[in-house]
Amino acid sequence: MAVIDRVLGRLVTRGVLEVVHPDGRVAVHGTTETGFPEVRVRFADAKVARNILLDPRLGAAEAFMDGRLIIERGEVMDLVALLRLNNRWDHGRRIDRPTFARRLRNRFAATLEAINRQASAKANVAHHYDIGNDLYERMLDSEHMQYSCAYWPRDGMSLGEAQEAKLAHIAAKLALAPGLRVLDIGCGWGGMAIYLARHADVKVTGITLSEEQAALARERVSAAGVSDRVTIELIDYRDLASRGDSFDRIVSVGMFEHVGVPQYETFFRACANMLAPEGVMLLHTIGRFGPPGKTDAFTRKYIFPGGYIPALSETLAASEKVRLMQTDIEILRLHYARTLREWYARCAAHRDYIEKEYGARFYRMWTFYLAGATASFESGGMCNFQIQYISRREALPITRDYIAEAEERLLAAEFRES
Repeated sequence: MAVIDRVLGRLVTRGVLEVVHPDGRVAVHGTTETGFPEVRVRFADAKVARNILLDPRLGAAEAFMDGRLIIERGEVMDLVALLRLNNRWDHGRRIDRPTFARRLRNRFAATLEAINRQASAKANVAHHYDIGNDLYERMLDSEHMQYSCAYWPRDGMSLGEAQEAKLAHIAAKLALAPGLRVLDIGCGWGGMAIYLARHADVKVTGITLSEEQAALARERVSAAGVSDRVTIELIDYRDLASRGDSFDRIVSVGMFEHVGVPQYETFFRACANMLAPEGVMLLHTIGRFGPPGKTDAFTRKYIFPGGYIPALSETLAASEKVRLMQTDIEILRLHYARTLREWYARCAAHRDYIEKEYGARFYRMWTFYLAGATASFESGGMCNFQIQYISRREALPITRDYIAEAEERLLAAEFRES
């Protein structure tokens, strides 16, 4: 039996994975079980197995991207889900202390991970966000164009409704009032800034390092009729802090993943210095349930160079150094999995366009990324953090009632407008 068959046989015991080898031999792993996919793949050449064994995620991804790992039954979403479901992060088994060698490897990997110097930050952002607004317009919700985790308080919501709920959820935690100055770090295509200006009558400065995002964000701001209240700048948060600007509220959604561990303290110090004495900050980021880790080779090479998913421990440790007080921490578990499945479905629906404009290899790479991310939130160790900060303890009410009340008002207002 080939080495790859022994490895896959140990890995897949629930659900079915059929592997057709280059010589025509078929190996069947696992057994049929409700809730577990059944997938059939073909290895076009002998190098596929070798590449997977050398680096499972990168090797499988590149073989799939190159058309050498061919999925004959099911989709890439099914394949990745099957492999992840057989090795859930929350597996419920006995947890033993990791070996010294493993602890040393983890510490070394975490030390080397995610160095995001200011000089390379713009290039890293451009790699992912400047590939073309047309791709994101087809993948994201048309209402707010949010490239971050939606919020699903009830079943049956559309993606646009869930993103609307996310915006209201965050706005409520910001405790907004008319006329306040708000900074949106990593403003994307302006959806958050537009929403806050419309619904809270605040003045918003949105910043991004993506030229494509900035250009479209300005168009969307103008079309929404809020140009008098929203400004979009192409600037690094560090340069903005050096400029001496001050804000009553700071919000950052889906940007902290690009900061890099060595820059965490710099990020929070910049925010603390820009936040007014009675100010409030809300950080929304992908996070890890477990301790600090590392970014896999596929994601680092093809998707988010310089990116890193933080653990809650290292996030809080950095913010504690600049005397930002954590006043509310919410962990979103399955919300991003639902969001990612919506994005995957929309990309699949626009497959012909994406392949025509970007190429078949890009389409396979992109859907592999979305499938892998979905599996990480459904059965891996990924989640989302929403962390609320203040610099003075009297800045907010001492109970959380104001959040639910504000959220209800915002959603009711949106319902009336629609």
